[in-house]
Amino acid sequence: MKICSVICEFNPFHNGHQYFLQRAREITSCDYLLCIMSSSFTQRGEIAVIDKYTRAKHAVLGGADCVLELPAIFSVAPAEIFTKGAIKIISAIPSINALAFGCENADKNELLNTAKLLGKENNEFKNFLSEELKSGQSYIKSYLNAFEKIGGNNKILQQPNNILAIEYIKAINYTNNDIEIFPVKRIGADFNDGELKENFSSASAIRQNSNSPKIINNVPPFVFKDLKSFSKENELYEKLLKLILSRTDSADLKKIYGCTEGLENTLKHLENLTFNQIIDKSTSKRYPSSRIKRILCANFLGLYKKDCEIILKSNLYLTPLAVKKESAATILSELAKSQYPIITSGSDIQKLNTQSLKCKKLDDFAFKQWQQITEKSLTSKMLTI
Repeated sequence: MKICSVICEFNPFHNGHQYFLQRAREITSCDYLLCIMSSSFTQRGEIAVIDKYTRAKHAVLGGADCVLELPAIFSVAPAEIFTKGAIKIISAIPSINALAFGCENADKNELLNTAKLLGKENNEFKNFLSEELKSGQSYIKSYLNAFEKIGGNNKILQQPNNILAIEYIKAINYTNNDIEIFPVKRIGADFNDGELKENFSSASAIRQNSNSPKIINNVPPFVFKDLKSFSKENELYEKLLKLILSRTDSADLKKIYGCTEGLENTLKHLENLTFNQIIDKSTSKRYPSSRIKRILCANFLGLYKKDCEIILKSNLYLTPLAVKKESAATILSELAKSQYPIITSGSDIQKLNTQSLKCKKLDDFAFKQWQQITEKSLTSKMLTI
């Protein structure tokens, strides 16, 4: 049996995602396609525009056989941790032997070579990086220059999905797993392109233009009926991020991934400004706005670096959000072969150890916050589609 895995957010699921799932099934010749999906909050520190169960349903209707939840402590984290958490779950399922991902450069060998070179990150690389940063360059520019100095082609690191792809490979190498990678070249708009296209817009553009009539051509019909303007919820979410920032001292902010080198003091200094002003004034060459938003989101949810590092070394669990009816028996049987317990009901919590229980409580807390912000009451129950 061959199960291909996919790591995703689907915020929301759109035509490009449906194309990607179709291509992943084709190029891997897999029997089943399993997604590991961020749940209520995303890697860029944003709140999901549709609840995790509905987004999982969209993925199944769009081509997946099963969707598992990526724990919040990994989903709201830097790319390296986001990918390590997802690969940790994938590696615990014996039948998964492939990972497909979308990227701008689908040259498998070049991606593998880049990951191998970056995986070393020896003293030479660190010294070059330090020198570049001291010269006043942004972190990204410094990283690219340092990578080039150790023999790398930095063009491959100038696109966000390429960077994630390389982090996936590094995470696979880190776990000494023999999962085969299958890059799929992205089609349509770029990852950060906020302009709405005719039929293959980015998720960012769809979120930003949710009231446009063009949306109907950019998402499958089963997604369109669940989409609505999310501006009211976003406004409340931003107010809550600002409120919790005002209640957090600098020492606790420093416990969050990426809040280093005095950034915690900068954020505290700005706490009385509007949310957009906080983001604008704390964003710099060194700290992109996505990093600032992720830090504020992690602070809101109580997601700390030390906890994450411990949880990464512990056994976890599998939380199915949705499964295809025709595949359910086989998929759940394969998941049962994992070294991690499957969580489908409240009683399953008893199977968790101390660290995995802490991780699960953070997931439940994140979901409750999503429901509070959106004023939606949802039952935590796997969907069979």
